[in-house]
Amino acid sequence: MSFELQFRLGPSLQGKNVSVHTNYPDEGRRFERNTFRVLPWNNPTGKEDDSDKFCCLDLKIAGSYQYYFGHGNMKRSGGGYIVVDPVLRIGADDQILPLDCITIQTYLSKCLGHLDDWPDRLRVAKESGYNMIHFTPLQTLGESRSCYSLADQLTFSPEFSREGQSYSWADVGGLVEKLKREWNMLCITDVVYNHTAANSQWIKEHPECGYNLVNSPHLRPAWVLDRAIWHLTTRMADGRYSAKGLPANVTNDDHLNAIRSVLWQDVYPQIRLWEFFQVKVDNAVEQFRNLLINGFRVQYNIKRLTYFFLLLVRHLDSSPQHIEECCGWLRQRLNELNGEQYHIMHQHQEQAANCIVGNVVYERLADHGPKLGPVSREHPLVTRYFTFPYQDMSLEQEMLLLDQPDKLQHFLAHNGWVMGDDPLRNFAEPGSNVYLRRELICWGDSVKLRYGNGPEDCPYLWAHMQKYTEITAKYFNGVRLDNCHSTPLHVAEFMLDVARAVCPNLYVAAELFTGSEELDNIFVTKLGITSLIREAMSAGDSHEEGRLVYRYGGEPVGAFFQPSLRPLMPSIAHAMFLDVTHDNECPIQLRSALDSLPSSGIVSMASCATGSTRGYDELVPHQISVVKEERVYPKWNPAASPSSAGEVGSQTGIIAGKLALNRLHQELSAQGFIQVYVDQVDADIVAITRHCPSTHQSVVAVCRTAFWNPKTHQYHSNVPPMFIPGKIEEVVLEARTVERHAGNYKKNGNYINGMPEFTVEIKEHIPLQESSVVKQAGVISKGRSEYVQEITFQKLTPGSVIAFRVSLDPKAQQLVGVLRYYLSQFSPKYRRGSVADPNTPPALQKPLAQLMSKLTLGDMNILLFRCDAEEQEDGGGCYSFPGWENLKYAGLQGLISVLADIRPNNDLGHPLCANLRQGDWLIDYVANRLIHREGPLAEVGQWLAAMFDYLKHIPRYLIPCYFDAILVATYTTALDATSKLMSSFIQNGSTFVRLLALGSVQMCGVGRFPALPPVSMKIDDVPYRLSPISGQKEQCCVSLAAGLPHFSSGIFRCWGRDTFIALRGLMLLTGRHSEARNIILAFAGTLRHGLIPNLLGEGRCARYNCRDAVWWWLQCIQDYATHVPEGHDILHCPVTRMYPTDDCEPCKPGEVEQPLYDVIQEALQRHLQGISFRERNAGPKIDMNMRDEGFNVFAKVDPATGFVSGGNRFNCGTWMDKMGESDRARNKGMPATPRDGAAVEIVGLSKSTVRWVVELHKKGLFPYDGKDVFISYTQWNDQLQHSFEAGFWVSGDPKDPNEKHPDLVHKKGIYKDSYGASSPWCDYQLRPNFTIAMVVAPEMFTVERAWRALEVAEKKLLGPLGMKTLDPDDMVYCGVYDNALDNDNYNLARGFNYHQGPEWLWPVGYFLRAKLYFARKLGVEVYTKTVTLVKNVLSQHYTHLERSPWKGLPELTNENGQHCPFSCETQAWSLATVLEVLHDL
Repeated sequence: MSFELQFRLGPSLQGKNVSVHTNYPDEGRRFERNTFRVLPWNNPTGKEDDSDKFCCLDLKIAGSYQYYFGHGNMKRSGGGYIVVDPVLRIGADDQILPLDCITIQTYLSKCLGHLDDWPDRLRVAKESGYNMIHFTPLQTLGESRSCYSLADQLTFSPEFSREGQSYSWADVGGLVEKLKREWNMLCITDVVYNHTAANSQWIKEHPECGYNLVNSPHLRPAWVLDRAIWHLTTRMADGRYSAKGLPANVTNDDHLNAIRSVLWQDVYPQIRLWEFFQVKVDNAVEQFRNLLINGFRVQYNIKRLTYFFLLLVRHLDSSPQHIEECCGWLRQRLNELNGEQYHIMHQHQEQAANCIVGNVVYERLADHGPKLGPVSREHPLVTRYFTFPYQDMSLEQEMLLLDQPDKLQHFLAHNGWVMGDDPLRNFAEPGSNVYLRRELICWGDSVKLRYGNGPEDCPYLWAHMQKYTEITAKYFNGVRLDNCHSTPLHVAEFMLDVARAVCPNLYVAAELFTGSEELDNIFVTKLGITSLIREAMSAGDSHEEGRLVYRYGGEPVGAFFQPSLRPLMPSIAHAMFLDVTHDNECPIQLRSALDSLPSSGIVSMASCATGSTRGYDELVPHQISVVKEERVYPKWNPAASPSSAGEVGSQTGIIAGKLALNRLHQELSAQGFIQVYVDQVDADIVAITRHCPSTHQSVVAVCRTAFWNPKTHQYHSNVPPMFIPGKIEEVVLEARTVERHAGNYKKNGNYINGMPEFTVEIKEHIPLQESSVVKQAGVISKGRSEYVQEITFQKLTPGSVIAFRVSLDPKAQQLVGVLRYYLSQFSPKYRRGSVADPNTPPALQKPLAQLMSKLTLGDMNILLFRCDAEEQEDGGGCYSFPGWENLKYAGLQGLISVLADIRPNNDLGHPLCANLRQGDWLIDYVANRLIHREGPLAEVGQWLAAMFDYLKHIPRYLIPCYFDAILVATYTTALDATSKLMSSFIQNGSTFVRLLALGSVQMCGVGRFPALPPVSMKIDDVPYRLSPISGQKEQCCVSLAAGLPHFSSGIFRCWGRDTFIALRGLMLLTGRHSEARNIILAFAGTLRHGLIPNLLGEGRCARYNCRDAVWWWLQCIQDYATHVPEGHDILHCPVTRMYPTDDCEPCKPGEVEQPLYDVIQEALQRHLQGISFRERNAGPKIDMNMRDEGFNVFAKVDPATGFVSGGNRFNCGTWMDKMGESDRARNKGMPATPRDGAAVEIVGLSKSTVRWVVELHKKGLFPYDGKDVFISYTQWNDQLQHSFEAGFWVSGDPKDPNEKHPDLVHKKGIYKDSYGASSPWCDYQLRPNFTIAMVVAPEMFTVERAWRALEVAEKKLLGPLGMKTLDPDDMVYCGVYDNALDNDNYNLARGFNYHQGPEWLWPVGYFLRAKLYFARKLGVEVYTKTVTLVKNVLSQHYTHLERSPWKGLPELTNENGQHCPFSCETQAWSLATVLEVLHDL
C-alpha cells in the first residue's frame, strides 16, 4: 500500500528556483530525522511554465516526516510535516486491519493477575468483539501503585509471576504474538516519558534526571514555600492552630478564611520569599563605591538603571562629592527595583493562597471530591511539590540545607498538570512560576523528568528511556503516549523514531487535552500520531454525542465522487472514539446503567476507530481507579451465572450487545460504509446512518439513550415514528437493556464485578416482521422508484438499540448499478456496484469519446460555453437558480465552475444541489439544449438524456453526486476531444496552456445571425448551413467575440481591433488556421478609406473611426503567412469587396472580387496618399457623446519621418478610446486619451508591415514596391528605422538635439507614447504602448535603451495581472474605473479614466514578450532572471484562470489587481496575449 504525495508550486513561487527537501528516506535507506534530501522536479509537458511542475513522494513507510522548501538565498521559506499511517496486520495470513475497523478495550494491567491467567481474562475482549487490547504499563509500579507511576521502566513487573516463577518480556511478547495470530487481535501499551515513581532507585542514583535545586535553582523559593506548607500541615494535624480558628478538620468557609490568615500572618512573613529576588542595597553600594574610588571603569549591566545615572558614571570625575552623588543614585534605583520585586512576590503569594484554598475545597469539601477528612501527615493540607528524603526537622534547620548541594540535588520536583497552560511550554523550566504560585495539580507519587534539549544534557536519562522504548516497540504492536500534551515534543519525537526503527508499522494513539485543534495538530504532525483518543463522555446529552459521531469520521451521505489526484483538504486527526476511557468517571454514576448500551451503539456507528474500557460492558457501577484498585478482572466462562463475581459470559451486562455492535462496526468499516448521517429524532433518540457509496446499502441504527436514571426521570412512552428511505432488508440487531432477577450489586473483595441485575435482550439478523421493537412498518411512496418506510416502535425503551440494513428499492438499485456501469468507461472507481445493462439504449451504444470526436471546435463552443446574451440570441438563456444566481454559461463550463467549489467540500446544502434534489429541471435543461441542435451535438445531447433517464429514477439524495459524475465525465471527454482538434503546441502544452487555449473555444463561435460578412465562394472549406431564420443556405464562419459578457452578441460582438489583437494567440497558435483565414478575408472585404472597421456590425453598420485596426489586421496577415504552413497562399485568396469605392453602397457577395495582396496594397497606398473623410450618419445616431469635429477622420504618413499619424483632439482612434459622457463634469464629447499624432504602437505596426512587404516583394510574393506614390516601401522602411529613436526616445538630456520639449520631460529613459500630439505633454506620458512596437518591430530599438525603458515600465506600470495604462506619478492618474459614477470631477466622471490608470491585461503579454526578446540579447544571466520574472507574473494569471467561474482573464482590473465590476470577466485579447508569451517561452 502506498500513496503519492505531490508538491506543486503556488503562484508566488512559480518561476523561482525552488528546491523541496524532505527527510523521508530514499528507497532502501534508513530514516534519519536530520538527514534531508532534495526532491527532483517533474515537468510532464517539459515546458517553460511551471503550472504542471511537481515533485513527489511515494509514501510507504509509517511515521512523521518533515519537508521544507526554499528559493534563491532563502534556504527555508516554509515547510511542514507529512504523517504516514501504519499498515496494521492480523491473523495467520497477515490480513490488513483498516484503522477505522479498530475496536479497542483498555485493561489496567495490575488487575490481570498472574501472566498464565491472562488468556482467560483477555478472552473477554475477544468474545466481546474487540480486535485490539490496550494494556496500561506492565513495568514495576511505584509505592503509590498508580498504573502510571513506574519504579523501573525496564523490568516486567514480578507481581505477574507466581512464586517460584519469573516471567520476562519475551513471555509477554509470545502472548502478544499468539493474540495477533490466533485471535486476530493487536496489543498496544502505554509509554510514560514525563515522570518516574518518586521511589525509583535509579532516580536516587541519578538525581540529575529530575528538576532538583542544584540544576534548577529557580525552584528554590517554591521549595521553601512547599516546606513551610508542610510544617503548617504538621501544626494543624497536631491542633496547634485551633486557637486561631483552624482545626485539623476543615469543614466550612470560616476554616478556609483561617487558612488564608495563617498564610499571610505566619507563613509568608517567616519565609520572606521576596528576598530571593532582591539585592542587598548596602553591600552593592559599598562595592560600587570602592570600584569608583579605585578608578575602576566598569561595564554596567544592571538592568533598567536610568540613562541619566549611566551618564553620570560615564562623565565621572574622581571627587568624593561626585562619587557620593553616583552612589546615591544607585541606592535609590536599587531600592526601587527591590520594591518592584516585593510587589511581584506579593502577587505570587496571593495566587498561591488562592490555589491552596481551592485545593482544600476540592479535596475536603466538594461533593465530587475525594473527601479526605482531617489534615494529617498521611493526608496533608495540600500535596507536596518536592521530595524530601530526610528525617523530619524544623523549618529553620531545613533552610540551612540550601547551602548543601549534596543534599539539594535530592529535592526533586513532582510532576502534575496545570489547568489552561500552554502544552508547548515546560512548566518546570526557568521563566515559569507554576511551582511558586502553587498552580500545579500535583502527582505526589511521581518525579518530573528533566531531559534538557538533547541526549548530551542528560545522557543517563535519554539512554534509559531509549532502552524502555525499544523493549516496548519490540513486544507490542503500538503505543499510547501517556500525558502526551505535557511530554516535551523533542523527547517524544526522538523516542518514537527509536520505536519505529524497531517496529516500522507502529500504531500510535494519544490523548491530548490542549483544548485547541491547532495545537492538537502540532502534536499529531510532529509525532506522527495515528489516532487521537476522543471521549463520548465529554457529551452532556444525546444530541452532542451524535454530533461527535459526525465530527470524528466519514463524509456526508450522498457525497461527491472525488478525483484520485486532488488537493489535500483540511481535516481533523483520525479519531479513536471511546464510550469510556480508564480516566473517565463512571458513566453509570453520571448517567444510568441503561445508557451503557445505546451510548455504545452511537459510538460504534462512528466511521473511525472505537473502543471502551474493561468493566464498562460488565456494568461495573464505579470508576476502576488506576491508583487504588487492586482486585482482578473476572475470567471468561460462556456458562457463567449472572451472580458469579469471578467469571463473566455473554449474559453478563451488555457483553452480548457489545459483541454485535463491535461486529457491525468492523463490517461497516471493512465494506466501505464511509458516509455518515446523524439525525436527532428527539431529546433521547439518535438515528445514525452509515452508507456505502458504491453499493448504496445503508445501515441505520436507532439508539434510545438514557442519560438520566428512569427511576428518577420520566421518559416519554410515545416514540415518534422513523421514516427510512429505501427497502429494509433485515434487522441487523435489536437489543434492549432489561432488568432481571439475579440479586443486587454487591462489591466483591477479590474481583471487579458488575451489576447482575441488568442484561441485554438481543436478536440478530431477523426479518422486520419478527422484530419485537418495531410495531409496524408501512411503505409510503415518495416519487419514482423511491419509497420510504415508516417505522412505528413499541418497545424502543430507554437503553435500546435497533439497526436496520437498508438497500435502495430494487428498481432504483438496478438503475444505479447501470449508471455506474456506463460511468466505469471513465474511471475504474465506478466498477464496484455496477451492473451491465441488458437493453442498452441506442444513444449509449457508442462510447462518448467516439461521439465527441465528431464535434468541431464551433460545436464545442456550444457544448462548453456561451454566455447568457449568446444563448438568448438563440431563444434560450443561462440556467437560473431561484433565490441564487444564474450560471455564467449555458454550456457545461457554467455548471462545472460551480461544482468545482461544491465538490471538494461536499457542500450538499448548496442551492444547486437543492435544485437537483427538488426536481429534474436542470437535468432536462442540460440535455435538451443540445438535443435541439442538429448533428453530432444532438447525439451528445441524446447520450446525456439517456444517462439522465437512469439518474431521474434513483433516490433524490443521490442525484447531486451522480449528476456531477456524469457532467465531469462529459466535460473531461470534451476537453480531450477539444485538445485533439488543436495544434501540437496546445496538445503537448501545460495545463496553463490548455486552459488559455480553451479561451479560443470560449470566444470563437457561430451565432444565430452571421457576425461576419461572407467570404468569396471560390474559397474551399468554408462552412455552410441552412439559415435558422430564412431557411436559405448561408456561410457560418466562426467569429471572435471581443469579451464576455458585454461584447458577445449582436453588432457588439465583433470589433476589428480586438479581433486582430487576439487572432494570433487564440486562432493561429491553437491551430485554427482556416477559421483565422476566413476572419482575415471577411474583414478584408470591408476595407474602406484604406481602413478596417473598428465596430464591424456585420459590415453594413461598420464604423471606420479607428486608425489602428487596419495595422493590427495587416500584422495578422503577416503572422498567418509566417506561422501557417504555406501561409503565403493567403495573399492570393480572393476577397469579395463590400465597398470597392469609398462612397458606394454595399456590393453583393462575389460582385467585386480581388486578391488579398491588392487589398493590402490599397490600405498602404491610401495611407501614403492621406486619408480624410467624415463618418457616414455623423451625429447622435451613431455616437450620442461625440462632438461634431470628432466625426472627421484623418490619417497620413508624415513625409519627414515616415510615421503614420492622424486624429484630432475630439476623437480617439487607438485602443485607448474612452469618450467623455458626463454633462455634469463637462467632459462629454472630449476624449480622455485622443492620442492624435503618431501613436507609438501604430508606428511599430506600420514598420512591421512595411518591412514584411519589402521582404515579400524581394521573394516575388508581393507584386508591389510602392514606388507609384511618393516613396518606395524600401525607402519608407528605412525612413522609419532612421526616424524612430530620434523621434520617440526620451533621453532626459537637456542638450539632446532631438528633444523639442525638454521642459515637458518628467520621466527619462522611456519611449514617448506618441509623436506630434496636439497637446505636446501627452507625447511624454509613460504608458505601456511602446512595448507593442518592441515586439512587432524590435529592430527599431537600441537594446540598451529598450531594456532601460522596460525596467521603468516594470517598476511603474506592472500590476499583479495587468499594466497600468498611465504612469501613477501623472497628475491625472486614477487606478479605479467606475463607469456609473457621475460627479463634478472632469477626470473621473462616467469612467473618464478608463485608460488613465486601470490595469489592462492584454499589454502585459507585449511587455513580457518584449522583456524576453531583449533579455536574450543581453546574455544568459539576464535572460534567466527574466524567465523567472515572466513565470512569476504569469502564475497570477494561471491562478486567476483556474479560480475564475468564467474560466477567463478579465479585460482590466482596478489598481493593484483589484476586481473591477465594470470589466468584461473574460476578454479575448487578454487570453491571447498571455498565450503568446507562453509560446515565446
